Amino acid sequence: MLRIPTRRESWLYAIANLGGSIPYQAFGAVVLFYYTDVKQLSPAVAALIMSIYAIWNAINNPIIGHISDRTNTKWGRRLPYIRFGAIPYAIAFALIWLAPFDGKTQATELAIWFLVSIIVFEGLGTAVSMAGHLALLPEMFPTYQSRLDVAVRMNWIQTAGLFIGAALPPILASILGYPLMGVVFAVVACASYFIGLQGMFEQPNYQPTHIKFVDAVKHTVVNRSFVSVMLAQMMRFVATNTLTSGMFFYVKYSLNANPAQTTVILATAFVAAGLYLPLWRTYIAQPYGPRTALMIAYASIGLAVIPLYFVQEFNHALIVAAIIGFPVAGMIMLGDVIMSDVIDEDEMRNGTRREGMFFAVNGAAVALSSTIAATGFGIISTVYGFNPVLETQPDTVDEGFRVFMIVLPIIGAISAVIALLFYPLHGERLRTIRAFAKRD
Repeated sequence: MLRIPTRRESWLYAIANLGGSIPYQAFGAVVLFYYTDVKQLSPAVAALIMSIYAIWNAINNPIIGHISDRTNTKWGRRLPYIRFGAIPYAIAFALIWLAPFDGKTQATELAIWFLVSIIVFEGLGTAVSMAGHLALLPEMFPTYQSRLDVAVRMNWIQTAGLFIGAALPPILASILGYPLMGVVFAVVACASYFIGLQGMFEQPNYQPTHIKFVDAVKHTVVNRSFVSVMLAQMMRFVATNTLTSGMFFYVKYSLNANPAQTTVILATAFVAAGLYLPLWRTYIAQPYGPRTALMIAYASIGLAVIPLYFVQEFNHALIVAAIIGFPVAGMIMLGDVIMSDVIDEDEMRNGTRREGMFFAVNGAAVALSSTIAATGFGIISTVYGFNPVLETQPDTVDEGFRVFMIVLPIIGAISAVIALLFYPLHGERLRTIRAFAKRD
């Protein structure tokens, strides 16, 4: 008999979401700004490093995910990755912001530090946040209702994580500096995981898989349900990574405002997203299911970003941010829920659960989205004349960052909706899977 988590356990599991959301949001939102605008690394070099990072993810993530699926220890299958990996993961994140070099005189050394630090961080992050924490969700929460409930709690917590990781860095960096900011975030993330561990458990009847690595990869990449969700998630993150990473440049060069005011814009979007979560659960996710609800969210983000091209004043940007919060709420709530259905279908087909492989490969796709956003940044910023070494940027930079903020999110939104058109788990097929797993 499957165990259903208590309310306390659900909240503790949700708290651990800060451990992943804060570092990854800070990384996605600030790392390009830090290494190009602050450390003055060439945007083209930064984009190349992010491409290497994505290749590393494509190799590293499936291996870590598969190893986690085969893990069998006295502490469990998932929990050891959090218990023993959280501290090294936090240290690796802090090192990203402790670069002792600058792009003017030590460009090669800075580029090497950037590349090595993010590769180590991502490897440990995959083990802790993907193979450990997220891979535990479908097992610990076996019903659709329990998954929706924890998703709302996780994403209330994640809203705080988004605010801390993506919106607070300009203020904290201006007060503490980027190195100390990174250390503070690392400590908070690590503490969140250890607090969350107090409420986590594994189902006793879920056993490690014995599928060989090559077969595991084959079963994953030919799984139509997974591939459609993975592509949708990847393109969704192209949209959101562009918005968070580009907002600093947009505020500074397009709105001619203090970059620290980026905090207010992003905070507005994230707070609005938190307020929209109950609406999404009650009126969209429950009656329409995860596929249709996510399509609504993806379509909405494509429409919501269009006004950013025309905004001239900071106050108007706040209004747009509040509107953007609506699709953000749906996307962050339902992404892990729909992946759980994919994992259940795979168990029905192959007789074993492989949460680690699915979440890890999906994480590699998400990392690729950062590379797409970074490549778009490198191309568009160069075409429009942005040069971080210049004291005064050409007038074309204003237009360039407006283009960057809407083109990639619209492309990402359209692509995500198209990907979900091929997702087969809805209607009778989804009801069959939930019956197999003894769900509602």
